[in-house]
Amino acid sequence: MLKLISSVFCLAVILFLTACATPFPLGTLYTDVEYPIAATANTPPTSLKKGTATCKSYLSLVAVGDASVKKAADDAGITKIHHIDWDVENILGLYGVYTVTVYGE
Repeated sequence: MLKLISSVFCLAVILFLTACATPFPLGTLYTDVEYPIAATANTPPTSLKKGTATCKSYLSLVAVGDASVKKAADDAGITKIHHIDWDVENILGLYGVYTVTVYGE
């Protein structure tokens, strides 16, 4: 019984401390955040185009898709990038959606 309790305690500590060393906020149970990735010295045009690219993760075992900056820029016909954002949604590591959004002209 003591072995079971210590195993559960160790698992709980691991689950709650896994996000301590990340450079961005990460929820152990659920994450839904947007991060700024980069900005350029390009002056913003009067109207920004917006392109997105997405990849997905299943069971933290398989990840598919193309979430590259190039794919997002090509999606909107952007040739001059102003800034880039990154959106993350992850539920228990079972299902994750990662989206790169590129703004520019």
